[in-house]
Amino acid sequence: MKRSEFLKTLSAVGAVGAAGVSGLGAVAGAASVVGRAGGCALVPSEIAGPFPLDLSENVFFFRQDIIEDRVGIPMRLRMRIVGSEDCQPLQNVRVNIWLCDNEGNYSGYGSEVDLTYLRGYQITDADGIVEFLSIFPGFYPGRVVHVHFQVFVSSQYSVVSQFTWNHEQAVALLTEHADLYPDGPDPMTPESDMSFNDGYALQTATLDWSPEEGGESGEYASFLEVAVDASTLVGVGHLEREAGKRFLLGQNFPNPFKGSTRIPFELLVPGEVSIELWSLDGKLLEQFALGSFAPGAHEHAISVDVNCIAQLKVKAEGRVFCDFIHMTHG
Repeated sequence: MKRSEFLKTLSAVGAVGAAGVSGLGAVAGAASVVGRAGGCALVPSEIAGPFPLDLSENVFFFRQDIIEDRVGIPMRLRMRIVGSEDCQPLQNVRVNIWLCDNEGNYSGYGSEVDLTYLRGYQITDADGIVEFLSIFPGFYPGRVVHVHFQVFVSSQYSVVSQFTWNHEQAVALLTEHADLYPDGPDPMTPESDMSFNDGYALQTATLDWSPEEGGESGEYASFLEVAVDASTLVGVGHLEREAGKRFLLGQNFPNPFKGSTRIPFELLVPGEVSIELWSLDGKLLEQFALGSFAPGAHEHAISVDVNCIAQLKVKAEGRVFCDFIHMTHG
């Protein structure tokens, strides 16, 4: 299967329904906050901003390392996606992020129209976590330092928001590394920013120096937990409904795994089945043409030694239907 077809399937979690952007919650740090949803606190969504692009339009956005040629302080950016009712992690959910570079520029616009830096998406693992290799962003007039993100829960429901950091930490970092940030420390505060002036406690990520990460030089690590309405996960979009009429893909077991694992699936109609393994940086690792299967429960054993995305592809009734899972090697 072509990579473009795979990523088109990933974007099955990407055609956003306008009615879906209000069910967003975010909490900083690992602990969840009790809120009105019965579990994790919900906060209003934010606008996508003037520079979101559609990350599903270009296949290379499926990646962890989004730095490309940008200069700045290395930052390992992690997010955990949980359900708002029970605060439990949500697996196999797509998360987009985009941010400006050290000079406040976004790729894809103006003089940067053909560039793609500091944009990407990942699929959550068994702990609901995605991870990106990035830099600490700069700022531009009217905005405090921030990151945009979008959580695609299904093909008709997504949540959109932004996060920032403790302002004193951010100013200290930019001041300490003035050689990399020509505009100096951020002159704004979250309180004066249009997106955060109504409150930002639930949109503040952690920011810690991690000497053990990033090789010999170390790097900063940032973390944010985001709660979404998990009740929208099941069959709300056309693509999910159509695939669900033909097959069901289960989570691999064991997961996490070492060495080998098994991928269960159930066909509801006869079909030709294949499985592809993709690295988290969007490279095709292996593909398996399994042949024709009758309706019923089946499984396939796979050996792999890295975290990866497994896509099940079923050709049935003259069409091709796909679904994917995040498999964690541990």
